[in-house]
Amino acid sequence: MNLHPETRLAHGGSGGPDAATGAVTPPVHVSTTFARDAEGALHGDPLYARVGNPTRGRFERALADLEAGAGEHDLACAAFASGMAAVNAIFQSLERGAHVVLADDVYYNTRVLLAEVFERWGLTFSEADLTDPAALRAALRPETRLVWAETPSNPLLKITDLRAAADAAHEAGALLVVDATWTTPLVQRPLTLGADAVVHSATKYLGGHSDLLGGAVVAPGESTLFGRVRRVQQTAGAVLGARDAHLALRGMRTLAVRLRTQQQNAARLADFLAGHAAVKQVHFPGLDGHPGHAVAREQMNGFGAMLSFEVSGGAERANAVAGGCEVFVRATSLGGTESLIEHRAPVEPPSSATPPGLLRLSAGLEHPDDLVADLEQALDG
Repeated sequence: MNLHPETRLAHGGSGGPDAATGAVTPPVHVSTTFARDAEGALHGDPLYARVGNPTRGRFERALADLEAGAGEHDLACAAFASGMAAVNAIFQSLERGAHVVLADDVYYNTRVLLAEVFERWGLTFSEADLTDPAALRAALRPETRLVWAETPSNPLLKITDLRAAADAAHEAGALLVVDATWTTPLVQRPLTLGADAVVHSATKYLGGHSDLLGGAVVAPGESTLFGRVRRVQQTAGAVLGARDAHLALRGMRTLAVRLRTQQQNAARLADFLAGHAAVKQVHFPGLDGHPGHAVAREQMNGFGAMLSFEVSGGAERANAVAGGCEVFVRATSLGGTESLIEHRAPVEPPSSATPPGLLRLSAGLEHPDDLVADLEQALDG
């Protein structure tokens, strides 16, 4: 039966109850090694926990299945100890001398990783406004092997037309990889829009409870890129642990209902902020005036649950607003049940282009009236 993603998620992926016991919730396999029989044959696939683990494997299959949707792709997933470990594996899969085009508004640690680690290893990178197809094409070089996109971007929520970006990358002989952490496969599936791989921080919406660290790469299983990523995963060993894989599977069971409410709350907050006198600008693709609104409507199923806004008064005022919130938790990260607020510029390097008065919000599951009231009192205080 061709089930909707919400149904597959509610059952913890496509594995069904545990085959050995019938347990509806599958067990956590914590063993680091697996016995052989008298002839030396393994009982199943796992050899050693770095190479394979049943709990991690179930999570990988569940996420690949979710990205595949109705089965348009034969996808595979490699799960890592963190989102940045997954990002790292992508860059480690490139040849020495390769050039990367990086979106100009991107999670800052991705830029730091390229600048402080991989440039010493022979990779080069440049930045381009990927919302402008002409700017992307101008940034491509003969040695470009990868275009790295986020859409919506972090923290300005720029929208990249993924079909146009994929076409430009492929014409230049490069791959398009998309960090899809903010959208999850329920809101946007870049692989159906031409991307060659997607990266997730499972720490965020997939886990959804601010209690695990994990990451993943999903791509066509037979692709050269995925083969290299899998080799990095199994050889370098930054794998997702069994307990975190179990927590991620548990979180994914409620992803659909959580994300539905979180998107509704984000839209409500964006509408409120857009009408507040102390707010200079709201960055949220669900607003009609957002420059990427039309593209977002075309390639997304909703507009996500993240937004940012700039307050009048710059950094000092932004700091006061963040500190004045009582319901929003002032913390880094996103995608959990609790709403978070972060004054973004102080946590990024001095070279960051993030506006000093920008506040980033992750909408949680609280009642929207409480969230609006909290922001209102903080802005008016």
